[in-house]
Amino acid sequence: MAAVKTGLSRKLLTRVLSVYFILTLIVTAGQIFTEYLSTKNHVEDELQTLKNTFSTSLTRAIWELNNEQARSIAEGLLELPIVEGVQVRDENGGFIAEFGIGAPRPRSPIEEEVIEDHVGGVFSYSFPLFFKFLGRESMVGDVTLYSSFDTIMSRIEVGIFFLIGNAILKTTFLVFLFMTAFRTMLSEPLSEITRQMEDFDPERPSESKIKVVLGDDNELQQLKDSYNQVIDDLVTSNEKLQGAQDQLTLVNKKLDDQNLILEQEVAKKTASLSQIMLDLEQQKDELIANQRELRQENENRQYIEDELRNRNNELANSMENLQMAQAQLVDSERMASLGGLVAGIAHDVNTPLGVGVTAASFLHERVITLKSSFEDKTLTTKNMAMFIEDADQTVSLLLNNLHRASELIASFKQVAVDQTSEAIREFELNRYLHEIIQSLKPSFKHSNHKINVSCPEDLVIRCAPGAIAQIVTNMVMNSLIHGLSENQVGEITLTVTHDDNDVFIHYDDNGKGLEQEHLDKLFDAFFTTRRGEGGSGLGTHIMYNLVTQALSGQIEASSELGKGLAYDIRFPIQC
Repeated sequence: MAAVKTGLSRKLLTRVLSVYFILTLIVTAGQIFTEYLSTKNHVEDELQTLKNTFSTSLTRAIWELNNEQARSIAEGLLELPIVEGVQVRDENGGFIAEFGIGAPRPRSPIEEEVIEDHVGGVFSYSFPLFFKFLGRESMVGDVTLYSSFDTIMSRIEVGIFFLIGNAILKTTFLVFLFMTAFRTMLSEPLSEITRQMEDFDPERPSESKIKVVLGDDNELQQLKDSYNQVIDDLVTSNEKLQGAQDQLTLVNKKLDDQNLILEQEVAKKTASLSQIMLDLEQQKDELIANQRELRQENENRQYIEDELRNRNNELANSMENLQMAQAQLVDSERMASLGGLVAGIAHDVNTPLGVGVTAASFLHERVITLKSSFEDKTLTTKNMAMFIEDADQTVSLLLNNLHRASELIASFKQVAVDQTSEAIREFELNRYLHEIIQSLKPSFKHSNHKINVSCPEDLVIRCAPGAIAQIVTNMVMNSLIHGLSENQVGEITLTVTHDDNDVFIHYDDNGKGLEQEHLDKLFDAFFTTRRGEGGSGLGTHIMYNLVTQALSGQIEASSELGKGLAYDIRFPIQC
């Protein structure tokens, strides 16, 4: 028998591994592209964060026509790793400073923040500069910060190498596993069956049976059993044929004897011989029929193998669809987490609004019923009394829930307005601190953390409330993100005391704390312990600037590893 040019197992293994290689290449490319987009969004967010840090000083420098200071600030921005180019223009579109890479810009000034992509993998973040003077805002110019594809790639280079290495490792292991399984379960048993079938001896068919030991009852076992059954049928047919031949010899001998005695019985003997030949022909027909049955059975086996191959292809397609669905689920989960904070605030406000809408709808239906009874002149004193009672309860429920929603919105609005304004005013510190904590509740409402505030109720101070809101928000969010784990019962304490001239704020949590090495750099710009997880390192630096500049105060931090983090803040009552 001629050697097989392309083995069935090798052909099947090649097709399976080809599909897997293509899928692995597509998935790896998709992961790298997703990592690129995510890192690019982080870089754009960091560029936007730089606005809050440097826009005030840069605006004042341009307002005071101090171009040297503006260019010095621009050069300082260029020293940051994510900034590869800076353009600073005045209100007429003229360039004050232009360093690093850049792109042509229209002469008209920029009136709102905008992120743009340029040729060569360069993208920019532009924003206007407004100076507040005597309660009025004047546009003094605009700033454009540039970054590029190289900055993003430098951040995700290790991740790309890890993804490629992971794909290569998994592919190598899968190739080894498939080759071992195909060789053990298909190639070797099939080769042994083929070899034994090639050793078939027509003279001794009973010794030519296949003697391969197979562990599973699969198609190869069925092929072995079918082949051995054919051998048994062939042996039986040979035995029948041999018996017929012996009988024919005996008849011929008797015929010869009878020819010597009775020639008249030649015709009868000839008829008997013809009958025997008919029997032999019938046996031959039976053998042919057995061969047809064997051929039909082989065709059935081939059909079953084709069906099995189709089912395997359907299974491969199902696995591909499952992987695509899993990737979509992952993307959806990622997008849902981005809206978590807004969804929490919306849920707290929508609950009383929903109750108010329901109460208003009920009252509207009762009014329609009362109006109908009045027009039909069927209105009774009992119906009127029931309407007044229902209306009183419904209005009370409506007012309570609307008042609750109004308080929530007022707290969020007051804190939000103060954080975007530098106006100085007098306010009660205790009430304002509780409004800040109320606006932060959606960030920890589903955790085991709690915040305790201790502040004199009659303490009235005069300063920029937006600075207080920003400082407290940064301290609480740093504790929730960096200090406290999700499963921990976290406790944050905010204690306020005062004397005739100064206010003292002591803040502490029971989180994991900081090492002395990290504590020394806590207020440095761009220092963070979660650099690879989206941390910008500007939160505590902004706190330090607000305390020392906006409040004209002092701030100190203390911590031990495993014993939490504490802040001590001191600033004048009258800023």
